[in-house]
Amino acid sequence: MNNIYDTINDIDLGNGETKRINCPACQGYKTFTITNNMGSMIWNCYKASCDLKGGTRVHMSVDDIRANFAGAKEQADAVFVMPDYVVPHRNNQDIRIWCEKWGLIEDELNLMYDVKENRVVFPVMHKGVAVDATGRSLGKHIPKWKRYGNSSLPYAHGCGSVAVVVEDCVSAAIVGSDVRFVGVAVLGTSLSESHKAYLTQFSTAVIALDPDAAPKTLSIAKELRGHVKNVRVLRLKDDIKYRHPDDMALLNNLNQQRSK
Repeated sequence: MNNIYDTINDIDLGNGETKRINCPACQGYKTFTITNNMGSMIWNCYKASCDLKGGTRVHMSVDDIRANFAGAKEQADAVFVMPDYVVPHRNNQDIRIWCEKWGLIEDELNLMYDVKENRVVFPVMHKGVAVDATGRSLGKHIPKWKRYGNSSLPYAHGCGSVAVVVEDCVSAAIVGSDVRFVGVAVLGTSLSESHKAYLTQFSTAVIALDPDAAPKTLSIAKELRGHVKNVRVLRLKDDIKYRHPDDMALLNNLNQQRSK
C-alpha cells in the first residue's frame, strides 16, 4: 500500500469537497472517500472488511473558513421537516387497499399518510434520517406524485448488494423486496449528481426504466459507467411494478448469474 499521506497530498480538494477513489489499502472500487471539512482532511474506506480511516489538518485561508460557515448555514436552512399533516398511517384503510393492489407489505416500508391530500407517503431516508418524502395521491389530487422537500436524493428500499434503478417508489419497493436487490427510484427519468453519488456505493447497478424511456435508459447507463464498476440494462416489456412475467424472469436471471 502507498503511504496514505502521499495519497492525500496528491489530491487537491477545496473546502467542503469530497472525492471518492479506489481504496489504497484493500483496492475496493471507489470505496475510499476523502473530504476537506474546514481544514480537516478526513478519509474512510466503506468496505466492511477494511479498517482504513483517519484524518489530518491542512492550511485554510480566512476566506475558506468564512465560505465554510456560509455553506453550513445554507445547509442548516435546508434541513427537512416532515409536514405536520403527514402522519403515521395507523392502519389507514385507503393505504391498506392500495398496498394490496400492488402487492406491497406496508409494515416493511414505514409508510406515512398525508391527511390533507389523501396521499400515501414514502419517506426518503439517508443515514437513518428522513431527508425528504414523496407522496402518491390515493384520490384525485394532482400532481399524482408530490415531493415534500428539496432533496435530490433517490428513494431507496432493500438491503441487497445490487442497485436496480427504476422510475418510481412502487417499483423500487417491489424490487427491494428481493433480499439481493436495492430498488432505487430516481423519481423520473433523469440522473442527478446526488443519484450518482448514492449509486457509487454499489459495484453493480442495473437500469430498469419503463419501456417508453429507452433513450433515457441508455443515457443513464452511459453516465453511470464512470461511477459504478458494472452497469447493466434491462429491456423491459412493461413498467416493472406491473410484474410482467418476462420482466420478473429477467430479474431472476440476474440472481442466478450472480450466484454461479
